[in-house]
Amino acid sequence: MSGKKKLVASVVFSMLLSVSALAVEDLPLNASDRAAIVQTLAEKINANYIDPALGEKVGRAIADKNAKGGYASAASAKAFSEALNADLRKFSSDGHFSAGFYEGFRERNGAAEVPSRAKMEEWREQAARRGYDIDKIERLPGNVGYIELRGFGGPEFSGPAYGAAMSLMAGTDALILDLRRNGGGSPAGVAYLMSHFFPLGDHRHLIDIYNRPDDTTRQFWTVPSVAQRYDKPVYVLTSARTFSAGEDCAYDFQVQKRGTLVGETTGGASNPVGWFSVGHEIVVSIPTSRTTNFVTKTNWEHVGVKPDIAVPAAQALQAAHTAILRNLVASAKDDSERKELQRQLAMVEKGETDKPVYTPR
Repeated sequence: MSGKKKLVASVVFSMLLSVSALAVEDLPLNASDRAAIVQTLAEKINANYIDPALGEKVGRAIADKNAKGGYASAASAKAFSEALNADLRKFSSDGHFSAGFYEGFRERNGAAEVPSRAKMEEWREQAARRGYDIDKIERLPGNVGYIELRGFGGPEFSGPAYGAAMSLMAGTDALILDLRRNGGGSPAGVAYLMSHFFPLGDHRHLIDIYNRPDDTTRQFWTVPSVAQRYDKPVYVLTSARTFSAGEDCAYDFQVQKRGTLVGETTGGASNPVGWFSVGHEIVVSIPTSRTTNFVTKTNWEHVGVKPDIAVPAAQALQAAHTAILRNLVASAKDDSERKELQRQLAMVEKGETDKPVYTPR
């Protein structure tokens, strides 16, 4: 894949996650409209879904339901898209299937077009306004770093932000990466972030993604040019809400033996999607690709990524922080440092924190 195509694919993959911003006024539908939409939907599933046999069953199930009047109450495009959204996931058990009602969506035909400079700047501004999905950066008691990452943007936008965040964490003795509310995004963004956690010169092959419509496979590796590297222990927090590229990141940490996962089993959605118009401003995301981890030769589809330390998601941060502090206490060489770490450990175990002091000492 050429450099331009890689850039476009990465940007479009991440920016389409915000396509919900295009919602518009609802449109009425009649039985004939619904039948045409169902027929188009079945054709596009059959042509593009990564599992052809399952795709045929899903399309047939929706067509059968429509023929029996199961969607008769869906008298508008918005209502019908909501019904299709529920049934696509129900009939496939694939969390990446979705449907929505959007204006102005233009389905890609053939090779991706290179976005205009104005469009790229618009996307860059959107990423910046979201803080590149870095929700929080903090230094916890015991010199433990903490980053909460809510999604993965393309590295052409988010890469410098990841580097800046890791620079702030450089002096910490361990790092907690919170993916409990990470809904996914760009696999290239995952690879870029992962690059910070291996030594310079350690070039890792992470995943391959096979795309059925194009019959192509793209490899994702860590990025040699990433300068800021982190060699301390890493704990990754997960929940049932951790999804797609968020799961990819957690899985990479686990199978590369670079981090300890704490929390809940993740959502179980590994197949990237393509976006397709089925008429009347209804857009459907269809899983068109299959992710294969280079180490395990499999993925987390339907099964999720299982944590190394299983605790309820709400308790994952405390559990990870406690585990880190215990290790730091055990390895402390200075008595005063050990006593302070023991004090902080006792507070974290009780769910307490030092209150800030604003008076002169």
